[in-house]
Amino acid sequence: MEMYAIVDILGKQYKVQENQRIFVDKMDIEKGKSIDFENIYLLDDTNRISVGTPTVKDTIVTAEVLGHQKGDKVIVFKKKRRKGYAVKNGHRQNFTHLLIKKIKTKSKASQKVTTKKSLSKATTN
Repeated sequence: MEMYAIVDILGKQYKVQENQRIFVDKMDIEKGKSIDFENIYLLDDTNRISVGTPTVKDTIVTAEVLGHQKGDKVIVFKKKRRKGYAVKNGHRQNFTHLLIKKIKTKSKASQKVTTKKSLSKATTN
C-alpha cells in the first residue's frame, strides 16, 4: 500500500496519494500552476501513521492544476402538495482538476508517530 494523507482543501477533507487526480471546488489558480497544501491531518507512510494535533507538522502536499471544468447538471425540484407550487431549477458546479505530485515530509523525528501494530493492540484492549 502506498503512502497517503488526509488533506484539508478549501475546508473539505480529501484522502490523497501521489499521482492521483482529484476534483475539488473551484480555486482561483491558473492552469499549469503548482500549489502546496500544509493542513495535513493524517499521514500514513506504509508502516508509520502520523496523526496531527491538529495538523501534522513539517508535511506538505504538492499538487498541479490540470484545469477547470463544470460537473454534471444537478436538478433542484421543490413542491408543496395540494398548493399548486412546483419549482424546477438546476445548476452545474465548477470544479478544479488537480494532480497530486508529491507528499513530502521535512523531518520525521519531530512527528508524533504510531505504528500500525501498536494501533491494532490499542483497539483490541
